[in-house]
Amino acid sequence: MRLLIRLLNGTKSKLRLTHPKLLWLEHRGGFSAGHHRRKRLSAGVKTSVCPPPHTFSLRPARPVLSVLSSCQLAGSSVLFAHTPTARTVLHTPVAFSSSSAASTPAPSGSETQTNADRAQTPTSVPLEDVKRILGLAHPERWRLAAAIGFLTVSSTVTMSAPFFLGRVIDTIYTSASDTETMTASLTSLCIMLAGAFLCGGAANAARVYIMQASGQQIVRNLRTSLFSSILRQEVAFFDRNRTGELINRLSADTAVVGRSITDNLSDGLRAVAQAAAGVSMMFYVSPSLASFVLLIVPPMAALAVVYGRYLRSVSKRTQDALAQATQLAEERISNIRTVRAFGKELSEVDSYTRKADRVLSLAKQEALMRAGFFGVTGLSGNLMILSVLYKGGLLMASQHMTVGELSSFLMYTFWVGISIAGLSSFYSELMKGFGAGARLWELLDRKPEFPLNEGQVLHPDQLKGQLQFCDVSFSYPARKEAAIFQELNLSVPAGSIMAVVGPSGSGKSSIVSLLLRLYDPDAGFITIDGHDIRDLNPYWLRSHIGTVSQEPVLFSCSIRENIAYGALDPDAVTSEDVYRAARVANAFDFIQAFPKGFDTVVGEKGVLLSGGQKQRIAIARALLKNPKILLLDEATSALDAENEFLVQEALERLMEGRTVMIIAHRLSTIKNADAVAVLDQRRVAECGPPAELLGNRQGQFRRLMEKQAFLQEEQQRALL
Repeated sequence: MRLLIRLLNGTKSKLRLTHPKLLWLEHRGGFSAGHHRRKRLSAGVKTSVCPPPHTFSLRPARPVLSVLSSCQLAGSSVLFAHTPTARTVLHTPVAFSSSSAASTPAPSGSETQTNADRAQTPTSVPLEDVKRILGLAHPERWRLAAAIGFLTVSSTVTMSAPFFLGRVIDTIYTSASDTETMTASLTSLCIMLAGAFLCGGAANAARVYIMQASGQQIVRNLRTSLFSSILRQEVAFFDRNRTGELINRLSADTAVVGRSITDNLSDGLRAVAQAAAGVSMMFYVSPSLASFVLLIVPPMAALAVVYGRYLRSVSKRTQDALAQATQLAEERISNIRTVRAFGKELSEVDSYTRKADRVLSLAKQEALMRAGFFGVTGLSGNLMILSVLYKGGLLMASQHMTVGELSSFLMYTFWVGISIAGLSSFYSELMKGFGAGARLWELLDRKPEFPLNEGQVLHPDQLKGQLQFCDVSFSYPARKEAAIFQELNLSVPAGSIMAVVGPSGSGKSSIVSLLLRLYDPDAGFITIDGHDIRDLNPYWLRSHIGTVSQEPVLFSCSIRENIAYGALDPDAVTSEDVYRAARVANAFDFIQAFPKGFDTVVGEKGVLLSGGQKQRIAIARALLKNPKILLLDEATSALDAENEFLVQEALERLMEGRTVMIIAHRLSTIKNADAVAVLDQRRVAECGPPAELLGNRQGQFRRLMEKQAFLQEEQQRALL
């Protein structure tokens, strides 16, 4: 029995494995026939059918080219290769898949489910889910095949030990009177077993290394594929889905799926091999005793199936509850200054505690089911041992078994019992992986409504920057009932400066979103030089549009990296380029005043900088992009009077030869505009040169400016 106990002290190795389906970006020459966009007239006649928009004339009209050179992207280019000669900037085998929703937009069911939907989680495992879970390991199949080979060797050695140990026991019993014979037999058997154990140990070590290395590669591939799938979704997707839930899928769900096929894969395969070998050897040693003992297996298998289905359901609900808790924590922590300012720390702790209690409740349900299942399996294992001792004792008494055979059979029973317990644990973890995987497949399979890097690319000489909104109606997808625009018409000549003003909520910033094609209009169309922007390559389009928003967002990296982010290829940007952009944006002096200069880390969302400093860095970022079209959403709103004058002067130099659209409220920003468009009642109420609009005493623009002038006059009186 001491030998038996020592054999049972072997440790089980755990590994990690996961692999994602690689998603490759396919650039097609045009949109597929089944594209969700409605049919429109060709570019050459689009502007002719549009009702006369609000426009103004500052210079002779320029002819619009209606015939374009077919400058399509190469079919095999990867993400961010926006021109055929662009340098590939990705160094991993994972890229975005074909991003166009070529057939139909993804149904709403692909979004994050509601709690009511989550409560109806199916308890059966679709065959497709099984294929996808196992398919994650497909790119590592050769390594895994080698690991399985080593697993076969180590399992063979392990399962042969009880048989030879039984021979040792029989040798001791039969040769007890002949010491020399017993010594010779024991020596040869022990040397043979020592050699076999050495080979088994080496094979086991190789198996663990290969499985661990392959497992980490699979986890990495799954996470990068999921991240790429999230990034290629349209902006409306992020309006409907919370950031915290997406982060939870990227971190927690991938970890669960990875663990289900990595930590468990080796143990599961080992358990299968040892159970199969153990049962075979049990029948080899004593068929009658094996048949008697294994009667307990069928009911245990049925119990495992029922348990696994329930566990999959509970696991998916647990992951959903955990995602809600993660979302709340991420939102509150990222806005800790607001929480602190309103003194809501304790109430937020209570809110998070309620979310955590929900997770705890589901975890307790899972724990109760696991306790019952593993209690039953442990009892069945003990009953198997008891059955072997009882039936085997009777067979020994009738001279149908020897002591060595009974010892071997008993050890094989132990191994089979341990293997069945291992299979139960493997099965339960696999079911949890299926539950988490169902959430990941939603994201990996979802096709964005807009393409990412498909469509027409204009030659640089053809891009002049003429903008036109023709009968545009628009409402945000997350709130369709609230219309932003209704039959809006606006024309901006190439190279001109258009200021857009209007009361709060009139849709000024929405114009910027539509030009960047973050959203598509519900009706009508928007053209650049006569070409519908829905026909143009979105990545190419955005690469020629520079933006500075009212509340610029900086990344948690150095100032140098934040400014270089605006370039098409940040790695090719020199320090002199960054310095030049910073000087033009009036940011160079304050950046150099920092101890680390341009290497200063700005913190999350630029929290370590003032509002004016962030704004000037954002302006420098836009300057470095050198765009043909410039969109300024109150770009100078956070600057003091002195810096506003300097930056405004720099922006005026930058605006030369570019089409500029300024979202503005202040007269100081508007005064240099060629024209002003006033938004009201979901359309352009009036449009024209600032002086002309100010001359209309009943006009909307005149009233807006009079109100601002009145406020400024009140402020001046307060200073006297």
